[in-house]
Amino acid sequence: MTTYKAPLRDMQFVMQDLLNLEKHYESLPLDEAVNHDLIDAILGEASKFSEEIVAPLNAVGDEVGCEMTGDGDVRTPPGFREAYEKYVEGGWPSLDQPARYGGQDLPMSIGLPIREMNGTANWSWAMYPGLSHGAMETIDAHGSEEQKAVFMEPLVSGRWTGTMCLTEAHCGTDLGLLKTKAEQAADGTYRITGSKIFISSGEHDLAENIVHIVLARLPESPPGTKGISLFIVPKFVPGEDGSTGERNEVRCGALERKMGIHGNATCLLNFDGATGYLVGEENKGLRYMFTFMNFARLGTGLQGLAHAELAFQNSLAYARDRLQMRSLSGPKNPGGPADPIIVHPDVRRMLLTQKAFAEGGRALIYFASVQGDILTKSDDPEARELADDVLGFLTPIIKAFLTEAGFESANLGMQCFGGHGYINEWGVEQNVRDARIAMLYEGTTGVQALDLLGRKVLGDRGRALGLVTSFVLDFCRRARRRREIRPYCRELVRLTKEWKALTRRIGFAALRDRDAVGAASVDYMMFSGYLLLGVAWAASARIACKRLEQGTRDEAFYRAKIRTAEFYFAKILPRTRALLETMSAGPDPLMKLDQDHFVF
Repeated sequence: MTTYKAPLRDMQFVMQDLLNLEKHYESLPLDEAVNHDLIDAILGEASKFSEEIVAPLNAVGDEVGCEMTGDGDVRTPPGFREAYEKYVEGGWPSLDQPARYGGQDLPMSIGLPIREMNGTANWSWAMYPGLSHGAMETIDAHGSEEQKAVFMEPLVSGRWTGTMCLTEAHCGTDLGLLKTKAEQAADGTYRITGSKIFISSGEHDLAENIVHIVLARLPESPPGTKGISLFIVPKFVPGEDGSTGERNEVRCGALERKMGIHGNATCLLNFDGATGYLVGEENKGLRYMFTFMNFARLGTGLQGLAHAELAFQNSLAYARDRLQMRSLSGPKNPGGPADPIIVHPDVRRMLLTQKAFAEGGRALIYFASVQGDILTKSDDPEARELADDVLGFLTPIIKAFLTEAGFESANLGMQCFGGHGYINEWGVEQNVRDARIAMLYEGTTGVQALDLLGRKVLGDRGRALGLVTSFVLDFCRRARRRREIRPYCRELVRLTKEWKALTRRIGFAALRDRDAVGAASVDYMMFSGYLLLGVAWAASARIACKRLEQGTRDEAFYRAKIRTAEFYFAKILPRTRALLETMSAGPDPLMKLDQDHFVF
């Protein structure tokens, strides 16, 4: 089985050294001062919970899985329910939720590391409370005051959990095809009828109630996505006093048999005239649901980081202990029968790739959480607008790039273990299986790439891209004053100029052939991710050099940052050159072959 130790030192580096969150919090109208001591105390307690309570259940969840019992009820793996009870008792669900609903009103950038720790320790378990955050954001942003009064406090406290119910068997990502119906009842509520598939945490025994956020179509609604409305459909219909009332007509019809995340109940949910409550206005449901989806996409990017971190930790421990062959440059363990495999260059390549993706990904997604803080808590409208633009641009990159990097890291972990990685004793093959779903749900890599290039870049006429590239170039202008970082800045400036020029070329090509966007989109997204991770590593190396100059007791940590940045720029960032070539090839190599000629 895998082991997990919360990477508190690197979390502190990103939050304190790199992002200077204490100064950031001073710019927000928070009820209480949030300083390093408070952050460290929260992270310390959260690390104990993730390491001691959640992590030991990871292998259990994979081996035992979930089980249907009775009439659509689901039993979670042994220990999951007890862990969730302790999670609620500790007040963790309410940490970064509004005080008006009983939350602790801390910023998103403090809540995100807690979700990272729980997710890395046991992603299947972490999904149960994780989806509640999106449900809360959606109801708070778009629900009526009556809906907020009924649903928000139980969700914030963790007594109830939430889900998102979008897709159906026949439509997949194309939600304009959905058929679930909503008909208004005499009492002003709605009766929801239809089936939803792939509903994570759709039924379980952890909480008193489950609040489903459901897309459905009203009679006489326009076809396609313009005719979709959003509804709250609870497992138990709340009483007038907010108590858990009678069982609603929504039940689990089946549990999916999956490649991974066995500990999480992925459900087929059947709605048979279930009582639902319309959120906001009719036919605006998909726009409202994007509040949930964008939060879930950031959460899925966090999953990519989690699998990279777990792969790195376990690969590193194994590579230090596993003796095999002698180093090509001479014995490094002359007293033993062989050298530890960590001395071999190819093992170093795999370990450093995992480390670069995990720590660089952490810097990128924590930066995004800072934009989330500004968007939700700042009293400066211009700052909120800028943060919204930047976060909207980063979201598809974080979701798609970090999940691709997480899966690559998980695969490298399996490779580090050799044949031992292929059996389940060590748990690294579970990490591969669990990681694979992240590139599929909340929109596949291809869907995220189209969102980035088609909507966020070309559809926005490059405005958000201009904000981000200006940030990169401004960073390089400041950072190149330090001699050690100058080569990195030169490369980042060159790539940023290529990024802008390439975008223009694709835009002009799309005027002639719309397939030019689809042909370039995934490569464009990966290019964007590698470049932004390069910025994260240049910034990390810059801070590390500064700390070493100032004098520190943690010299090894900061030198490791500098060496990993060197590795990233020498061995990972050059992947962008190949991506520039493939994007420049256009759609013809993909589209010239007639579909009837695809034969086997």
